[in-house]
Amino acid sequence: MLKALLDIGFLIASVGLIFGLKKQSDPATARAGNLLASYAMLAGIIFALIYPIDVEGSTDPIGYAWIIGSLIIGTIIGYRAAVKVEMTGMPQMVSLFNGLGGLSAVLVGYVELLNLNADVPNFISSASASLFALVVGAIAFSGSILAYLKLDGKLKDSQVAVKGHQYINYALLAITIAMLVVVIMSGANNIMVSILLVISLIYGWSFVAPIGGADMPVVISLLNSFTGLTAAAAGLIYGNQFMILGGILVGASGTILTVLMCNAMNRSLWNVIAGNFAGSGTSAATGPQGTVKEATPSDTGVMMYYSQKVVIIPGYGLAVAQAQQYVKQIYNILTDNDVKVVFGIHPVAGRMPGHMNVLLAEVDIPYEALLDLEEANEELANADIALIIGANDVVNPSAVDDPGSSIYGMPVLEVWKAKNVVVMKRSMASGYAGIENPLFFKPNTSMLFGDAKKTLADLVNELKSM
Repeated sequence: MLKALLDIGFLIASVGLIFGLKKQSDPATARAGNLLASYAMLAGIIFALIYPIDVEGSTDPIGYAWIIGSLIIGTIIGYRAAVKVEMTGMPQMVSLFNGLGGLSAVLVGYVELLNLNADVPNFISSASASLFALVVGAIAFSGSILAYLKLDGKLKDSQVAVKGHQYINYALLAITIAMLVVVIMSGANNIMVSILLVISLIYGWSFVAPIGGADMPVVISLLNSFTGLTAAAAGLIYGNQFMILGGILVGASGTILTVLMCNAMNRSLWNVIAGNFAGSGTSAATGPQGTVKEATPSDTGVMMYYSQKVVIIPGYGLAVAQAQQYVKQIYNILTDNDVKVVFGIHPVAGRMPGHMNVLLAEVDIPYEALLDLEEANEELANADIALIIGANDVVNPSAVDDPGSSIYGMPVLEVWKAKNVVVMKRSMASGYAGIENPLFFKPNTSMLFGDAKKTLADLVNELKSM
């Protein structure tokens, strides 16, 4: 009777995961979806702890003490990390947590392979799930750790990658596959399994090494899908349908998101993995292309206050400045003055998928004011002013009109079509793609230099005085 109830519980928890993931596809329901999926996962963990007692008769108190103790420690660490993390540190935390998920799969696969007897019937099929968890989990773990170190500024691309690094990756991939064959032929010999683990960890690190900062949202999504697939493999090892379903959902959604972001940059996944974003292309437009006009908070405030439509383009610079509360004040002042204000959100703005949506949701910007790429471009075509806060490559016209540019063909926010453009930046420095932005020199563009937080605060004061 208890087994039947537990099976029903697993089914309900699985449905909760599915609906939670569905809700996360819309900013208006994302928070509720995240909570629903979290509660469903908690229920699945509890059911999994009870299941062996009824079905297998296992009541090992020492084993349960280890499990419950680990759950408590992990919960405390995860909660404190989530509460303390700044929005600018969210991508790093996601990478770190994702890597720990991969490490869990590695430990499961490694222990199962060490305990596997080569004489068992159907050895290859018995070992396949464990080998998949070991290899892919190791790649996800070491790759995610390197992504974390890059995003956190602890390591630079030049410190971990060399010219032609993709050829090193090809060689490491071939060696990893060869070692897989050796492990299978050796009957999961402990030494061979350990060597395979080390090689997989090295490959995961090397896999991420040549990938530049501009591609990090894609990499995070791809590594997340790897971790999801290893969770599904762990579910196969232990015959847990809830783990299988959860892993498949994460793996599939991560893969779909990866493809969508590659499409948003008009690049193939292979091109991203090869690390060809920065420095590719043959355009000679690498130096200053003219003179720039400077704006003041007073100039910008007057233009915005007496506009009919304003489109704000947030970028990573806004997250770094932690100035989203001033953006909300600007939104409130302008809308109270009957100015239509919308936000153009590029799919790869920031350091992770949905970064800008989460940033603006923190200060309760209405979800209907957050527009995707196509909708934002429609609004920009007849906007009075486009205000760009800390974005660069996603508003670069070279993607449209310079075939020699490394970002040519990448869909961008066409801000230059607005009547007036104001770009908020600290300096004229290039973005992650490492190329000049001709937008800065267009006749309808003005540069508002300075720290984003201070400049936005000044802009709020100017608007309040009108």
